[in-house]
Amino acid sequence: MNPKATITDEMFEAYLKQIRELAEGPFEEMQKEIEVTNTFPEEFYELAKKNDLYRFYLPEEYGGWNLNELEILKVQEEFSRGPGGMRMHLHHAADMNWRILDDYGKPELKEMYMDKFQDKTIYCNFAITEKTGGTGADIHTTAVQDEDGNWILNGEKWLISHTDCSDFTYIIAVTDPDDPKDSRLSAFFVPVDTPGFELIPMPHMMGCRGAGHAGIKMTNVKLDPMYLLGEVGQGMEVAIHSLSVSRVHIATSNLGMCQRMLEISLARAHDRVTFGKPIIDRQAIRVKIANMQMMIHALRCLVYDFAYTFDNNPFDDDIDEKAAICKLFSIDSTRLVADEMLEIFGGDGYFEDSPYGPTERLYRDSRAMWLEEGAPTVQRITIARECIRHNGQLHYVEPNYCEC
Repeated sequence: MNPKATITDEMFEAYLKQIRELAEGPFEEMQKEIEVTNTFPEEFYELAKKNDLYRFYLPEEYGGWNLNELEILKVQEEFSRGPGGMRMHLHHAADMNWRILDDYGKPELKEMYMDKFQDKTIYCNFAITEKTGGTGADIHTTAVQDEDGNWILNGEKWLISHTDCSDFTYIIAVTDPDDPKDSRLSAFFVPVDTPGFELIPMPHMMGCRGAGHAGIKMTNVKLDPMYLLGEVGQGMEVAIHSLSVSRVHIATSNLGMCQRMLEISLARAHDRVTFGKPIIDRQAIRVKIANMQMMIHALRCLVYDFAYTFDNNPFDDDIDEKAAICKLFSIDSTRLVADEMLEIFGGDGYFEDSPYGPTERLYRDSRAMWLEEGAPTVQRITIARECIRHNGQLHYVEPNYCEC
C-alpha cells in the first residue's frame, strides 16, 4: 500500500477478494432482473454502500481510505468482472463523480458537499455530449449571466449516464460564443432539482443495462455564481482533464472483463472434448489463449504505467496521451478477447445461463466500451495531436519514485 493509505496490505488484498465475490455473486444474480427493467433496484445501492464502493477511492478528509490511483484501479478491475451497467456506475463513482468538484469547485461548494460522496448522499453525472457530437468543438448549450450575476443555462445534452440516481450534473456550456478557442466553454455544477431541468427518456442499450441513460433538457435554468466550476473559459480544461482519467477507468473496466473472459474460456477449453480430447490440447485453441493473454498483459502494463504517472503528478504533460492510448488499446483487447471467448465456447457461448459465466452478456457489455468517453477515432486524434506536439517522446515514471 502507499504510505498514506488508511488500510493495510492485508486489508486491501482481502477487500479485492471481497469485491470480486460481490461482483460475480450477488451483483450477477441481481442483473437478471435489471436486464429486463433497465433499472438498478435499491438493493444494489445498499450493497454498494455496505461494501464501501462509494468510499474506498476518496481522500481521508472526505471519509475515504487515501488510496492512490493504482490501488483504486485495482479495485475497479475486480468489480468490472461483474455486470456492465453496475461497472459503469461504480467506475464513474470512483472518478468523475467526485474529482471534478474536488479539483475545480469553489471552497463553499466543497465545504457543503465533498463529505457527502462517501455514502452516496450525493452522486453527480457528467454531461458534455449533445446530439451534434461528443466533443467541446460542437457544443450548443449556452450559459449567460443575467444582471444579478446568476448564470442562465439553456440547451440539451444526450446519451448521459446515471441520470436516474444523480443529484447534480456537471454541465459544459458555451459562455462566449464569439470566442473560436477552447476558452468559449465553461463548466457548471447543476442541481437536478433546479426549475427548468428535465430528463428525456432513452430506449434500452444493447449492453450495460441499468446505467440510467437519458437526455437532459435545460430551459432557463438559473444558477448562483458559486456553481461555476473553475474560472469562466476553463470548461474545456475541466472536461479534458476529467475525461482523461475516466478513459483509463474505462480501460481498467475492459481489463477486468477481459480477465474474466479469459478465465472462463480456459475452464471451457479444459472441459470441452472433441474427437476424444479436450480442445485446450489443440494448437489452434492455444493460439487463441496466447493472443488473449498477450493483450491482457499489455493492457495491464499500460494501465499501471498511467497510474504511476498520475500518482507522481496528476497534471503531467503525458496524461492525456497515455489515457487515450489506454482506452484505444483496451478496445482492441476487449474485441479480440470477446471474439476468441465466443469461438472457444462455440454456439453455447451465445446463450444465456452458461454454467461458466455470463458469456453472452459479457460480449454485449464489452461492445459499449468502444464508444464510452470517446470512440476509437477520438482517441487516435488525441494520441496523434499529443505525439506531434512533443515529437513522439513519452516519459515514464518508475514505481519506486512515487507513492504507489
